[in-house]
Amino acid sequence: MKKYITTAVVCFLFSSIAYSQDKGVLSGNFQTNFSVFVQDSLIGATEAASPQYGKQKSSSESWLFLNYDIKGFHLAARYDLFNNSNLLNPSGAFTGQGLGFWQLKKSIGDLEITAGSFYDQFGSGAAFRAYESRLIGTDFAIEGVRAKYKVSDDFMIKAFTGKQKGSQESRFETSPQILKGLNAEKGFTFGNGTVLSVGASTVNRTLDENTMSSLVTEINSLPLEYRFLPKYNVYIMNGYFNLAIKDFGFNGEYNYKTKESIRDNLGGLYNSNGNLLIGGVSYSKRKLGKEKKGGIGINAQYRRIEDFPFKVTPYAQLLNGIVTYQPSLSRQASYRMLARYQAPAQFTGEQGLQAELMYSFNKKMNITLNYSDIKDLDGEQLFSEQFVQLERKINRKWKGKVGLQMVTYNQAVYEGKDPNKIDNVETVTPFFEVTYKANRKNSIRFESQMLNTEQDLGSFYHGILEWNSSPHFTVALSDMININPVRIVNPTLADQVLHYPSVFVKYNIKTTSFTAAYVKQVEGINCTGGICRLEPAFSGFRFTLASQF
Repeated sequence: MKKYITTAVVCFLFSSIAYSQDKGVLSGNFQTNFSVFVQDSLIGATEAASPQYGKQKSSSESWLFLNYDIKGFHLAARYDLFNNSNLLNPSGAFTGQGLGFWQLKKSIGDLEITAGSFYDQFGSGAAFRAYESRLIGTDFAIEGVRAKYKVSDDFMIKAFTGKQKGSQESRFETSPQILKGLNAEKGFTFGNGTVLSVGASTVNRTLDENTMSSLVTEINSLPLEYRFLPKYNVYIMNGYFNLAIKDFGFNGEYNYKTKESIRDNLGGLYNSNGNLLIGGVSYSKRKLGKEKKGGIGINAQYRRIEDFPFKVTPYAQLLNGIVTYQPSLSRQASYRMLARYQAPAQFTGEQGLQAELMYSFNKKMNITLNYSDIKDLDGEQLFSEQFVQLERKINRKWKGKVGLQMVTYNQAVYEGKDPNKIDNVETVTPFFEVTYKANRKNSIRFESQMLNTEQDLGSFYHGILEWNSSPHFTVALSDMININPVRIVNPTLADQVLHYPSVFVKYNIKTTSFTAAYVKQVEGINCTGGICRLEPAFSGFRFTLASQF
């Protein structure tokens, strides 16, 4: 009943304003995906992995988002549709449709008031972040009310209360738990050009009666020495800063969470407070060298997490119900082989460092070095990466990249594999890319990567040939070949050289784009915006349409 009432209210508001004498501004966007599933037992693309390979055979998702601005009012609404979709759960099928987002916002002087759905974050998002990541199906919008007050040009206070948008099983409802938050941020500018921004936040979650009842029952089933008294409320407090001094930048954030019921990596329930520490430093300088044509950039970040999962309920699984945001500390890669092994944040405990050096010799050549090292709090290696890339513009028509990546990846932790049967994945991946620009509109790009490992599924080669004709066409042909198969972690796959070919076509016309692709995709971790999840193999066709107006 709730969703029908909300839909009626939003439709009434839009229609009332649309028929008023004052003309407003209407804008929006539309996206639809359609997938056809073609079973391939050789690569594990079967009904056992995803139900769409059985009777359903296809799936679709659509989003229509509308914005309307008039007389200082901002209205927004988004219609979502899922038909037999595995976007929300890669191993499941979800069908549902309804109002996925609605919002009414008004500014009154320096005060901004929002009712309905909203996305926001405090600081880096470690204490609170409401966001959408459509490519992997997550939507953590808050439905409630929010107020922002601009005390001055460099001083902002905001507060909210509401409920998080529902999980995969109740996509168009809200979770019963209550969230509240308060954030203040102040900026300072000094005479020597130094800029400082400081902030502080507090976030509170209150459990509902049904969740508390389930917790009490579960706790009472534990041995006496492991039982504890659960609490309805948990609080996060944090403080953070960003400082820029000439060519240097510094940032830091500390978060403390009061005791709550959390789960370890095996699903066991225990009671603990938690903390999260982030620190970073950067340096950038242009016009280096005798000819003043060089430049350098250095970034380093440290993070330590201890018992800091924060969800709307201890019963939320995988990516459901996440209130905070902590992306992978590893470098985000765009090449397929270099992105095969990523390191999702381990909220029960990790500490790590990532550092990157970018040096430009001149406008035609630069080099990038990246190092990351992540361990658990007992010192066990979770992930490490060493990366080097040299980029060179040869002339007006030719440019290229060449590099090497080496990775250590704890597959038992990140993918829940049996540590007694597998070792850490060790990879060495050389790669190169070359682009030929025939004229102002046409270019051809060739990309080649060779991932070498004796663990997981073995070694892979990936090559892609892409033609771009600006502004309308993009055509790409690729193949990912399991050239040295290993079948310890997944003996159901065919013990032979496997091919994962893809054909991709994109056509743009003004603000609308169409894509069509034939895809075979290997099982593994998929990351978008630093948020990662394990996905099964895919075989079939994918079509998309996206438009803005």
